[in-house]
Amino acid sequence: AAPAGAVSFGVKHTEGVNVEVVCRGQAEVGPAPSSGTRWLLDEGTVLRFSMSRASTEVNDNKVTVSFYAEGGQPINQAGVFLTGIGISLDVDADRDGVVEKNNPNKASWTWGPEGHGAILLVSCDKENP
Repeated sequence: AAPAGAVSFGVKHTEGVNVEVVCRGQAEVGPAPSSGTRWLLDEGTVLRFSMSRASTEVNDNKVTVSFYAEGGQPINQAGVFLTGIGISLDVDADRDGVVEKNNPNKASWTWGPEGHGAILLVSCDKENP
């Protein structure tokens, strides 16, 4: 997807984004937004990015890739806005009728009337042939 004449690229990103550049199968940690690190555009180079936390609003994080010609002249930029979505399985871990996000009993289970931990009923039958 690099423009014609591009021989290298650089990456800038907001704080909530993790960046990894994989060149010839070797992963390198991505640069800080102001580092100025550049990589050669080789076939098979992969740019991976992910969110390190859930967003506070839509499109609140960004990755910008700058492309450079021979001699370091900038050619063009491409960018993507990101929204990180947090997913959590919350349960009534102490069986008091209240679902709590950070209940300390969420990671364990104890049998009995004074027990704790989620009770999960799973339907494992084959409903469609």
